[in-house]
Amino acid sequence: MAVILVTGANRGIGLEFTRQFAARGDRVIATAREPEAARELRALAAAHPGAIEIHALDVVDGASVASLARALAGRGVDVLINNSGVYGPDRQSTVDMDFDAFAEILAVNTIAPLRVTQALLANVRAARGKIVAISSRVSLFAEAGSDDIAYRVSKTALNRVFQALAKDLMPEGLPVLMLTPGWVRTDMGGPEAPLAVDDSVRGMIAQIDALDMTRSGQLRSMRGELLPW
Repeated sequence: MAVILVTGANRGIGLEFTRQFAARGDRVIATAREPEAARELRALAAAHPGAIEIHALDVVDGASVASLARALAGRGVDVLINNSGVYGPDRQSTVDMDFDAFAEILAVNTIAPLRVTQALLANVRAARGKIVAISSRVSLFAEAGSDDIAYRVSKTALNRVFQALAKDLMPEGLPVLMLTPGWVRTDMGGPEAPLAVDDSVRGMIAQIDALDMTRSGQLRSMRGELLPW
């Protein structure tokens, strides 16, 4: 039984990670900004007694991150999944940018995953665990679209930060992986997305299970494709 910590576990991909890990017998530490409002997550926890514990976490709030770290002090985390993210508003053009939104997107998608990882690194070290960041295919330079540029940039920057993290943790034997979930039917992906959330998460879990030091620092798709971002 592994201990899995999932940020943004109240909906979409994070909720499905929680569901699938709990169903296979792992213990999930599921975080949400407002646990009392996370009805589906709370119902899932009730359906899996003892398998899911819910903690409050606002990933952009340093005090909230520190509070979670204190609550988990001394406990090992086998897999830390940095899943929380935002897409942002429509105004994400290089000729018409909502700069406040741009800063928020970077704060949530790029800075917060590193903040959370640093705060919980002792827990990962204690379990000789793994670190995962959920990226996006639009982070690739080969995906040359200019729409939603703030989101694209935030995920490209995330890749670079976690590539560097992989290098820094290599002497300790702690692997780091960036994963793209595909275009998934969630609140963020929308109803026209071709990929069901359970299929996406099932694929990503297979990549997490296969993660070792030979794959550390890589960006892979949920199907295992190595992406040269």
